[in-house]
Amino acid sequence: MKSKKNKAVSVVLVGTSGMGLYYLKTLLEEFSPESIELRAVVDPFPERSERYMKLNDLGIPIFPSLNDFYVGGHSAELVIISSPIHYHVPQSCEALSRGSYVLCEKPIGATIQDAERLIQAKDAARRWVMVGYQWSYSAAIQDMKKDILKGKFGKPVQLKTLCFWPRGEDYYRRSSWAGRIKDEAGNWILDSPANNAMAHFLHNLFYVLGKGTETSAQPAKVTAELYRAYSIENFDSIACRVFTEEGTELLFYACHAVEQKWGPLFSLEFEQAEITFGEKLDDIVARDRQGREKHYGSPEAGHHFHKLYEAVESLREPRPILCGPEAARSQTLCMNGIQESAEIKTFPESMVQREEQEERRWVKGLGEAFYDCYKKGILPHEGKYSWASRSRTVDLRNYRFFPGGKPPENPDEPRP
Repeated sequence: MKSKKNKAVSVVLVGTSGMGLYYLKTLLEEFSPESIELRAVVDPFPERSERYMKLNDLGIPIFPSLNDFYVGGHSAELVIISSPIHYHVPQSCEALSRGSYVLCEKPIGATIQDAERLIQAKDAARRWVMVGYQWSYSAAIQDMKKDILKGKFGKPVQLKTLCFWPRGEDYYRRSSWAGRIKDEAGNWILDSPANNAMAHFLHNLFYVLGKGTETSAQPAKVTAELYRAYSIENFDSIACRVFTEEGTELLFYACHAVEQKWGPLFSLEFEQAEITFGEKLDDIVARDRQGREKHYGSPEAGHHFHKLYEAVESLREPRPILCGPEAARSQTLCMNGIQESAEIKTFPESMVQREEQEERRWVKGLGEAFYDCYKKGILPHEGKYSWASRSRTVDLRNYRFFPGGKPPENPDEPRP
């Protein structure tokens, strides 16, 4: 009889396109039958997946919903949630209630009440949940965070990060929820650079300041400027300032409407050292006031799906969960404050450039403006850019419900 340490872990994958396709490729091509058993996949439109025929050839069952999988009498030790943002929490909670452990792709979901619901479900089920912020599982980030926790660099002063990832019209046409605030049924999505493609780097600012290996710093207030060049509901460009509960200033700049890809990069200023990544070297380097350096390597090094290997190994042999919903909720809370901080401003047509062949838009001078703000630690309106607009600061210290901060008096009555 095989020991639990050596037996194959039973897995169900929810979502077979988008990020789910890469999970599927990894499961099918890199794990042996002795390490995992892919019992089923869940997808209402499986024929859209590049691996649809392969799934059929292998005889792997396909279910339209997670509920259909469970009511058919099936079970799985690990459920991987790689569905659209607004399904993350409902599907994770269902998996937990059925006795499964969960690896949920980032972000947790759309709202802080979703995040709290997942934490409660996890605790009630006595199962763990991992959230798929891959940098949090990297050796470079973990080693750096250990030195921060030891106080090696002194107190944090200002942390900032920037990422420019150009996207085209096809990015927003790829699904019915891309760039959306709500779906047709009224469910919050809040898809944006801060809650999807670059959510990793917003989360990382909180994560590296967590008081423990498995925790994150908490945002206390946020001021955001939100802009768009594409014809979408939500924003495609953001600059924001956050203060943590301890008073550390965090700055986040992210944009899809730029001409050139750049980043991610960050600069973490502490009393006794500065830690940088991405601008000059693809290596995290800490440099103290005496000029001494320590190199941690790149958070991009290693396997992109190390989080998946970590989840499988955690079922074989229990270990601390490096990034659970408690650590990931800071990004969700901050992102909710971001959405409430500012009205989304559309860039003037005179600034928007179009590349017809690739169906792509970018804003003339925006990349340079955001980088200048990054270097100076300011928001665009403080740089007095003509297109920039001042916004309000949102207090997050007792913020428990999006929108508005406080839950409705009647919990059964939804917020608008």
